[in-house]
Amino acid sequence: MAQRAATAPAPDRTRAPGTPAQSPAHNARPSQRHTYGAIDLGTNNCRLLIARPDEGGFTVVDSFSRIVRLGEGLSQSNRLSQDAMDRAVGALSVCADKLRRRNVSLARSVATEACRRAENGQDFVDRVREETGIVLDIIPPQEEARLAVLGCHKLLEPGDGAALIFDIGGGSTELVLIDQDDGTTRIRSWWSAPWGVVSLTESEGREAIEGAERPSAYKRMRERARHAFARFADTLPARSDDIRLLGTSGTVTTLASVHLALPSYDRKVIDGLHVPIEAMRDISVRISEMTHAECAALPCIGIERADLVLAGCAILEAILDIWPARNLGVADRGIREGILRSMMARDGYQL
Repeated sequence: MAQRAATAPAPDRTRAPGTPAQSPAHNARPSQRHTYGAIDLGTNNCRLLIARPDEGGFTVVDSFSRIVRLGEGLSQSNRLSQDAMDRAVGALSVCADKLRRRNVSLARSVATEACRRAENGQDFVDRVREETGIVLDIIPPQEEARLAVLGCHKLLEPGDGAALIFDIGGGSTELVLIDQDDGTTRIRSWWSAPWGVVSLTESEGREAIEGAERPSAYKRMRERARHAFARFADTLPARSDDIRLLGTSGTVTTLASVHLALPSYDRKVIDGLHVPIEAMRDISVRISEMTHAECAALPCIGIERADLVLAGCAILEAILDIWPARNLGVADRGIREGILRSMMARDGYQL
């Protein structure tokens, strides 16, 4: 269930497969110029980012993303299915090969809600280590929230008002209230709700999502999300005209692409975009009124995402209800970038 934030412990780092052990972070020097790797294995996606530090940031050397649906069926069985684990191991094998070929010296790999909830989550982690060499760290929700904020907070609109950053995942949604004083970002509170695009979709079932009951299913999903955010909403400060909102997830990047009517996804256009809230609401409502086939025909949604985007819209609208900023900032960055920044900062780089 959802919990309030506590200060997350500093994460340990693990060696990339096939690389030698490194000295402790506090002994590392920027002149060593490590190549860093970050893997985020979520309920729906497996993502990899490989980068090298440069002046004030980092340069991406390689990346990888694949929809694996690790959490498929988890809400019914409380276990990761054999097919889902096989898909995830296949994707992680690709990641392990890229880490080796790019000579990654320092890497951290994290798993989130699906592995947290699954009775066989640790068995899966053991299998991944044995078959790929990747050591997955099942992180708690507060660490997931911290890494997401670290990875994307620089895309917030300028301003002095309170800011809310959210990450709609496959199995959960993290909400983080932050302050920014003197250029420093501080987490005031956070909330983890047990609904993500996969878990919320499965709460209705494929027939409801793809059939004539789709509009009613959307209303029910939106109400579940609203209820899950209610206690957190009660703790939020009084709203003002300068509140800010930033989202990092496949839901917000997909809807931003629909907003711009892109023929195909373009990260350079989407990452850092600010979209009027009413435009995002209109898109969410429009998608809820489409048939499944009409939704799948949209270029930046397609058949692979059509069954999950409805739940993402429901969660997004519930967030807009509790934090009605003027614009929604869109980030195509998050946990992986947060991992990289954390490791590089501990090695003395100024990011």
